[in-house]
Amino acid sequence: MQAYHDKEWGRPEYDEQKLFELMSLELMQAGLSWQTVLNKRSALREVFYDFDIQKVSQMDQTDVTRLLQDERIIRNRLKLEAIINNAKVVCQLEQAGSSLDELLWQIVDYEPCINYFTKPEQVPAKTETSLELAKKLKKQGFRFLGPTTVYSLMQAAGLVNDHLVGCQA
Repeated sequence: MQAYHDKEWGRPEYDEQKLFELMSLELMQAGLSWQTVLNKRSALREVFYDFDIQKVSQMDQTDVTRLLQDERIIRNRLKLEAIINNAKVVCQLEQAGSSLDELLWQIVDYEPCINYFTKPEQVPAKTETSLELAKKLKKQGFRFLGPTTVYSLMQAAGLVNDHLVGCQA
């Protein structure tokens, strides 16, 4: 957890595949601890082809059935189907001349929003911006990305920096 916090979380990310991975991991986390997701991350990377968007977009119900048997991963049908669906939506964005990177970063005018919280309890679970982005994502066809999950994605991808004042990360 500390290594993830210090070296990954909150760092601005623009790479399409890495953003898709973060989106997928955040939706997997819904209702679970982040530690659970980190513990299963290597297996999730394996079964989702290192989150290669094109490969994941080609997965189907046969793959979902196979994944539901894999004890190394989070076995939730809705979450697994959402990841595959979301890969297809990213492909549609690209075909339309857009990108996941653009869709996410435009919500913060392409500049990370730096918060200056001093205590963990000040960090919100969701914001008006995450609510707006969740609505945009849903309109595009993304699934399993409500305002709380979207805020976690925004934090993970560095759209917002919620490292506490004094944090060395």
